[in-house]
Amino acid sequence: MKRINRPWLHFLLIGSALFLLQSTLYPPAKPSVGPLPESRLESLRRQWYAMTGRAPNEAQLSAMINSELDREILFREALELGIYQVDPIVQQRLVRNMRFLKMDQGRDDETLFREALRMELHLGDEVIKRRLVQIMEELLLAQQPPAAPSEAEIQASFEARRDELKRPPRYSVQQVYLARERSEEAQALLARFQREQLSPQAALEYSSPFLPGYRFPNSTPQQLARQFGTAFVVNLERSGAQVGTWVGPVESTYGTHLVWIDAIDPARDAELEEVRTQLLRDLELEKRRAALAEALASVRDQYEVVL
Repeated sequence: MKRINRPWLHFLLIGSALFLLQSTLYPPAKPSVGPLPESRLESLRRQWYAMTGRAPNEAQLSAMINSELDREILFREALELGIYQVDPIVQQRLVRNMRFLKMDQGRDDETLFREALRMELHLGDEVIKRRLVQIMEELLLAQQPPAAPSEAEIQASFEARRDELKRPPRYSVQQVYLARERSEEAQALLARFQREQLSPQAALEYSSPFLPGYRFPNSTPQQLARQFGTAFVVNLERSGAQVGTWVGPVESTYGTHLVWIDAIDPARDAELEEVRTQLLRDLELEKRRAALAEALASVRDQYEVVL
């Protein structure tokens, strides 16, 4: 009982209680991140416009702002962990920057690296920031790895995406090309090819030079469009082409074409096995994004985010 009545012990107990009470009622302030400066907001708007051809709406701009603040948080976390001090890519980047700035003066790479850190060059380099953010994302995913897609998820994704995964038609064609100044010859040549039942090889002597070539086997409309332009594909599909016949004149961005149809494979539904790799890759990416978003939310809770 004598020990309990000692004043110093009372003081210690009361002090501890007050410290716990203060920590509970008045926790230390979280580090603050944001808001983004107007110059950065304008840069985000310009990037969006460059990619889409239109200005971002409120929801799109908000998503970009949140993504940028998340990057800033991860960058700070990477700095706190000192990753920049041991990552070889960061070191190479800083050494190269020092040499670019003509500050090497015969010094070795290690000395230049330490000098760059002293000058805090790593804080303003976008390449280094991107690198550190990527490392932090991988560390978060290593701590909370996404589950592998199940067979049921793959099957469900396949059923939901049947229309999107539909296999396009495929054309096997050969062609005789007529440059623009020869377009008036097209009808007469087509009649001759049909009348004499000329083979594509025999008809090729009437063609103007065409750099991409004259034979295009097993090609999708998209592949043909890359070679001839969209107008060629549209005109070919409208022609009612039949296998083993000459079709034309088919106009393209380059001129006029007389087209021999070797084969047409119509559009069809995809088989699961031929798109399994694509489905698996997309599901893994979705799960990775979800896992990263969950991990980021936990880290973000440690900051006072100012929008």
